[in-house]
Amino acid sequence: MDVRQVIENFEKSFMADIIETVRKNEKRMIITIKPEAILRIAHYLYKTAGLRFIIASGLHTRRGFEIHYHFSKDDIGLILNLHVILDKDKPEIESLSNMFSASNWIEREMHELFGINFLNHPEQEKLLSEGNWAEGVYPYRKEFK
Repeated sequence: MDVRQVIENFEKSFMADIIETVRKNEKRMIITIKPEAILRIAHYLYKTAGLRFIIASGLHTRRGFEIHYHFSKDDIGLILNLHVILDKDKPEIESLSNMFSASNWIEREMHELFGINFLNHPEQEKLLSEGNWAEGVYPYRKEFK
């Protein structure tokens, strides 16, 4: 299966969950999806399309809390980034830790630094601060005016 086929199959399968698609180049896509679709889509990418989970990254912007989930299909050189935007006031999303053990620590980091709640995470306790930060203090949150 080539890059075009992987993307076409993905878009057909999840058209209702896709908010925006941006092609960065021939082999790199950023697809913004509805947050509630993350488990179904990650499962599809891994089990059906054969992509592997690389890492996730989070940031706080004026739009809300954003997470980029990075996936790769190495044999064809595809990098696919799933992008979600979470509510500013209640940032939460389903955890991928039960599907990908590699997401465990990065979700814990995002929880501790941004206050993003990863639903059904197996162990969402502090990882970095060892309890040195006050409860409800998230050092990577920004105050937008």
